[in-house]
Amino acid sequence: MTYPEVFILQATGTNRDPDTAYAIEAAGGRPRILHVNELRATPAELDRAQMLVLPGGFSYGDALGAGRLWATDLRWLFQDVLAAFIEAGKPVIGICNGFQALVKSGWLPGPPDGTARATLTRNLSNRFECRWVWLAPNAESPCVFTQGLTVPITCPVAHGEGRFVTRDDATLDELTSKGQVALSYIQADGGSPTYPDNPNGSIANIAGICNERGNVFGLMPHPEDHVRPIQSPRRSQSYQEGLTLTLFQRGIAFAAEV
Repeated sequence: MTYPEVFILQATGTNRDPDTAYAIEAAGGRPRILHVNELRATPAELDRAQMLVLPGGFSYGDALGAGRLWATDLRWLFQDVLAAFIEAGKPVIGICNGFQALVKSGWLPGPPDGTARATLTRNLSNRFECRWVWLAPNAESPCVFTQGLTVPITCPVAHGEGRFVTRDDATLDELTSKGQVALSYIQADGGSPTYPDNPNGSIANIAGICNERGNVFGLMPHPEDHVRPIQSPRRSQSYQEGLTLTLFQRGIAFAAEV
């Protein structure tokens, strides 16, 4: 049996590394937490990984904006090795702060071209949102983490700057037409959400997007926090509804084939 090696890139201030490692193990991967300074010293080390995760937290204290300094690392320190990693088709997932870094570095919607086509900004509520949300997968998306997922999933959000907005309507139309909107906020009953079902006011209720190829994926909610039933507020081993383990399982299964 193949257990793909999954690098969890850590920066000063990230704090979801252990949760993410637990989710990776539960999904059949071999997690390795790697600090950005280690990768900076030996960028070629990334070649050993079959999948890359940028976890949540507050990288560099969210100085200059959530994920912005971490995005600078991705854009300049690791641009070449990360570009080769993505071009090889290997899967990348950014969660919360990791999503912010991928968007602000240009890897989402991608590829980086020196312009900002989208961003993640302050929640419309103007407060930190920490609550459980429901997410609907897009059956038309090329996202390798959500392909084949037909039922809603649920997990918590924990962010102050999670409102996804595009540069213009044309960008939103392009993301929609190409299936790059991989996950959307919904009500628990599947209905169209308002606040707090859409906790941050994201345009078109977007919770997660992927690149056009589908191997780079980012989302604001925290799927690593609902891979086991016991993590649910219902705290029941028998409660299986809405588990997010499948996201990691699909990513790892894809990584094993690349």
